[in-house]
Amino acid sequence: MDEISYVVVFPTIFSKNKIPQLITNIKKILKTKNQEFESVKRDGDIILVHANDPVFASSAINLLFGIEKVAIARLIKNDFQNIISEITSIGGNLLLKGEKFLVRVEGTSKGFVTKDVEIAATSNIIEKKSSLGAHPGTDEDFDKLLYTYLTKNNAYICIFSDEGKGGIPYQVQNEKTICAVYDEISAVSCFETIKQGNETKIIVCYRQKSELMNLAKIINQIIPRLVQDKVEIEFLHLKINPNGIKNYLIYVNSILEILLQYPTKRVSLALSPLVFSSEFIDNSVKQVFGKKKIPILPLAGVDSALFDEAKEIGLERNMKKLEKMVTVTSNEIPSYAKKEVESALKTKKKITIQIGPNNVHDILDSLENH
Repeated sequence: MDEISYVVVFPTIFSKNKIPQLITNIKKILKTKNQEFESVKRDGDIILVHANDPVFASSAINLLFGIEKVAIARLIKNDFQNIISEITSIGGNLLLKGEKFLVRVEGTSKGFVTKDVEIAATSNIIEKKSSLGAHPGTDEDFDKLLYTYLTKNNAYICIFSDEGKGGIPYQVQNEKTICAVYDEISAVSCFETIKQGNETKIIVCYRQKSELMNLAKIINQIIPRLVQDKVEIEFLHLKINPNGIKNYLIYVNSILEILLQYPTKRVSLALSPLVFSSEFIDNSVKQVFGKKKIPILPLAGVDSALFDEAKEIGLERNMKKLEKMVTVTSNEIPSYAKKEVESALKTKKKITIQIGPNNVHDILDSLENH
């Protein structure tokens, strides 16, 4: 048996026609994370990564979008008896005393039905691991999933698997999109902009220096998804009162005015119809069109998943604040603060971040020393 463990990447259904871009992104992120690898290649609808350290490589790859799940697996030939033997051996070794297990085999079978493999492997495990007291579970009730995926020539017996982030591969969309990060909702919107395949330029706006630490931590969670060694981000200080709903709407409109000053054709708006009034959103969209640019609304179809995505970018501690923000209702459409926008544009600081473990400190130090 080949004892090498491979990383197996399962693209989302929306990424199956974009696998070449996903392979490019996998190679980029492995290099960015200093993970050495022998090869990254396609096998049917999945991607096979031969990495020096499969555990660290799988963690790095799972930062990417366009992935349904990532697994660490053993590779064998697609042969009925061989598959049953390997599932029994590898799967049996993964089980703990008294656990309920489920054998699941999917993919392309040759001359046999996958259900037959599931039944045979389940019987073998019960027989050979009887001392463990492990017994088969059901689709709805099991402790451990013993998953195998078949391609035309190979079978992948999974040792470990982890859910992916969904979405489609970064940079699938050809045009660059600009987005601003200035609070929790805008951070989730930026995350969604990247998740939807947009090549994204990020600017950060803040009202008070006390906001910078939180924003730096948020940015630190977002920038690895950009699949770049170095990321250039611009910071602007927008002096608007942080208290009250009206001031918040003025702040949002002022940031939109700043975004419209950039040459980027596509503008990502951090506006959800679940949070902002339709009048406010319509007004923002009209402003973007008025500048002959294209508005992108990444939060348009996101409901309670907003909170899941917030957790994904490390905003667990900010959930109460986010919940408070999304329950604010106002039909006002205040104008942007013209003088403050003009002043903010003069405070622009452009910093380049080398992706690494000290990003938060690097961001704050760069701003101090700029």
